[in-house]
Amino acid sequence: MSEKAEHVKCLIIGSGPAGYTAAVYASRAGLEPVLYTGPEPGGQLMITTDVENYPGYPDGIMGPQMMEDFRKQAERFGTQVRMEMITKVDFTGPVHKVYTESGQEILADTVIISTGASAKWLGLESEQRLARNGGGVSACAVCDGFFYRGKEVAVVGGGDTAAEEAIYLSKLCPKVHMLVRRDELRASKIMQERVLNNENIVMHWNTSTVEVLGENEVEGVRVINNVTKEESTIPLSGFFVAIGHKPNTDIFKGWINMDETGYIQTKPDTAKTNIEGVFASGDAQDNVYRQAVTAAGTGCMAALDAERYLTDKGII
Repeated sequence: MSEKAEHVKCLIIGSGPAGYTAAVYASRAGLEPVLYTGPEPGGQLMITTDVENYPGYPDGIMGPQMMEDFRKQAERFGTQVRMEMITKVDFTGPVHKVYTESGQEILADTVIISTGASAKWLGLESEQRLARNGGGVSACAVCDGFFYRGKEVAVVGGGDTAAEEAIYLSKLCPKVHMLVRRDELRASKIMQERVLNNENIVMHWNTSTVEVLGENEVEGVRVINNVTKEESTIPLSGFFVAIGHKPNTDIFKGWINMDETGYIQTKPDTAKTNIEGVFASGDAQDNVYRQAVTAAGTGCMAALDAERYLTDKGII
């Protein structure tokens, strides 16, 4: 551990739309924020090719470029952006202790958590390659479904998320193949009814994905029936993985109130957590919308809440 701790008014952990938006607002308010990017600077948008649903980009923008714009804007107002991870926190006192991977101790009057959530993947080489290259593999139908209007796609999963994704895509695509590992859906009864009564959704029970086909873009999927062990190929243009997300909140467990899946719980209509002076924004506390624009909105909320907290404490 370093001998001398650094003291900051506002520490932001995470560098997606929520973190950078919090940084813009915090720096403009004179909080002199320090932002730690974490292991994936820019978050999930760094593996998103075309972003067409964020206001202000009428022609769309590449995800990495958008995050670069966010970073430059935050730095323009004075945010210190550091390419490092926070590995440990101690929220016992009024001044919060945070530790970096290099061993630096930081004392922070306020902490804004913007660590996001990571999509769960099947772990196939073909899936990962095509996801990285923007070749038709996605974990967000609302984000990317528009690109597959009039085309056949597949959704992997059997829970509410998969059902919602399939229903959304069925409004854009003539046929949605739903690949379910078991012989039944885990989704709620109402969602099951909507899926099973949708004529654009084709169910494939007891089905697992063997390989996503295509070199540079999705051309189909090779699947196996878990009961008969027969393999078959389904031609399609888009492959959506909907087996859940994992919030990146492990280092806050034991300090911050979370739901059973690890999403941080904030007080109604605020970004406040159960710890005074600690705020949460973005996908780390949002398991419903998970959009860049909503993440940015909660980042704004967190910075405004932090500013009011510091003002009330007489720190600024």
